[in-house]
Amino acid sequence: MSAGRLSRTVRVTNPEGVHARPADMIAKLANRYHSQISLTKGSLKIDAKSILSILTLVAECGTELVVEAEGPDAHDAVNGITELFHRNFDEGPDHPVPN
Repeated sequence: MSAGRLSRTVRVTNPEGVHARPADMIAKLANRYHSQISLTKGSLKIDAKSILSILTLVAECGTELVVEAEGPDAHDAVNGITELFHRNFDEGPDHPVPN
């Protein structure tokens, strides 16, 4: 597969926003891909493979972020991370957080 670039805008919809647990989920998933993956909020663009960088976005409920990937698996990376946002990071009444 040839290298590609893809970006998609997502909205944070879980009430708690992107706190430590979702940031960890994003970073762990991003690290599975070979592509460079970033999240952008306004003028701040960060490495999606870094939990601490993700937390600097202070992405509260309602925040729009751009997920961007460039590399051999960019399409899969953007789709995978977008899916985490659509599932609200498996939080909420349908997905109780394990203790």
